Amino acid sequence: MMRLFYYVHTGHRIGLDRFRRAATIIRALGDVDITLLTSDFRIAHECKDFGVKRSVGIDVVRNIPQIAHYGDKIIFDSDEMNPVMHQDMVKFFSTFIRVTDDPNAVQMKGELLISPYLEGEGICKAVAVDDKYFEQKPKNIEKTFFFGDDDYEEDLLGHIDMFAQLEAELIVGFYFFLDYEAKIAPSFTAAHEFEDYDEVLQASKVFVTSSPQAVMESLASGGRPIYVQRPDYVRDFLPLFESLNIPIVDGFDKEKLSLLLDGVLSHNYHQMPQSTQKIANFLKDNLSL
Repeated sequence: MMRLFYYVHTGHRIGLDRFRRAATIIRALGDVDITLLTSDFRIAHECKDFGVKRSVGIDVVRNIPQIAHYGDKIIFDSDEMNPVMHQDMVKFFSTFIRVTDDPNAVQMKGELLISPYLEGEGICKAVAVDDKYFEQKPKNIEKTFFFGDDDYEEDLLGHIDMFAQLEAELIVGFYFFLDYEAKIAPSFTAAHEFEDYDEVLQASKVFVTSSPQAVMESLASGGRPIYVQRPDYVRDFLPLFESLNIPIVDGFDKEKLSLLLDGVLSHNYHQMPQSTQKIANFLKDNLSL
């Protein structure tokens, strides 16, 4: 019997953006028998809080064949593969669907793609933002800052003056340790735990973040996001955010952030496309669900 897997690359060095997207897509699929494979054991234990019924931590992508069998099906969200491994994976699975944010991605023969940029046969052009974020809720928090779920190098602490100027409330990242939270929290007007992410994001008028997924969720909810492009993050989302007219700060540019904040309330944002159900339908059709 063929089984269905969803592999996502996540962890304390790269954050939870891909995992948040995976959970969104899995929830949109409804009552489908699917096993999430993740490269981080901690989030694998927490996945039920995100609506994912079954998850297995596998440490590294090379361990996938120890769980899956030849002929199984997989949704794959990671940039870890080299071309040889990529080709082997496409051949190993009877259906291989890759989620990519790379504007220059090339579709390999035999694979299907989900992309915010690409179009064509076997490609679903869409972005995954849960429908719940499109439900407009009262905005009773003026400004919120969410650096992301990871800060292994303590970049936030190193540039704390830049973000203290926000006079904003803080959402603490999933991989932040208690001592780190204690160091950064005094620079903000309030600190919210990771579990309050949805509630705080949807209540925020202005949302400054280095998380691409959070940018899209804030825009969907009627918020006014500002994206801070971290030097250690890929720049794949910049063309998408520019098309949505989302203000962008490239790196830790304190003056640019201050300038954008001055005009953010009058800034003309474009509407976030609501296309998660399009992704779910594409997956159901191609996975015979």
